[in-house]
Amino acid sequence: MVGTMCLAQRPTMTVPIEQLSATGLVKDFGGLRAVDVDAFALHAGEIRAVIGPNGAGKTTFVGLLCGRFPPTAGRIRFEGRDITGMPAHERVGLGIAYTFQITSIFGNLSLYDNVALPAQRRAMLDGGGDVRARAMAALKRVGLADRATEIASAQSYGHQRLLEVAMGLALGPKVLILDEPTQGLADSEIAAFIDLVREVARETTILLIEHNMPVVMALAERITVLDRGRILAEGTPEAIRADAAVQAAYLGG
Repeated sequence: MVGTMCLAQRPTMTVPIEQLSATGLVKDFGGLRAVDVDAFALHAGEIRAVIGPNGAGKTTFVGLLCGRFPPTAGRIRFEGRDITGMPAHERVGLGIAYTFQITSIFGNLSLYDNVALPAQRRAMLDGGGDVRARAMAALKRVGLADRATEIASAQSYGHQRLLEVAMGLALGPKVLILDEPTQGLADSEIAAFIDLVREVARETTILLIEHNMPVVMALAERITVLDRGRILAEGTPEAIRADAAVQAAYLGG
């Protein structure tokens, strides 16, 4: 009886669910090996940051995950499904959205029209839905709803970056990959962005490439450090901050 009660009172351990993973992932450009990652696993619901010095292979690495280009070797899986040979647009359909390091918007269109395009794609994939409501909801989440009718090219660089995030959100992603999202944002905009990511992470897994270390430390639950295409270290922000190899290669400590 006592033994049964003790067993019943033991806390249930939550096992992280691998949502997006890679094994033996390699990307060569001619004679240059840009990525050489033995194993990587992004867990459902987490905010993961990828950091590293310039030229570490961060953008190439996430480009492989989202299907911008094929790997030289290795396998990529999403929710248990092998997606290694799947093109980027099909991965979008599965729920992987990627915002670019350099803004990728339609400058001659309004903010609303920019976001309505991915909203319409999501509606087509879902077999229907209110495109306008989805587009406006995405603009509202990034604080741009009051600018919906303005032309994208007339916006500040920071607002264009937020517009691109809204475009990603309009796709209703399961995983949202953000490449240098705070680049060009003012300090006040960065604070709002941190709040935004925390809110989005309630329903979407976040993979974040970011050079702004205060942003990384404020947001990331785990950090992956790349150096010359390889994973140098992985761990909590506290562990990464204290890692001597990371300090030598990147943090300058």
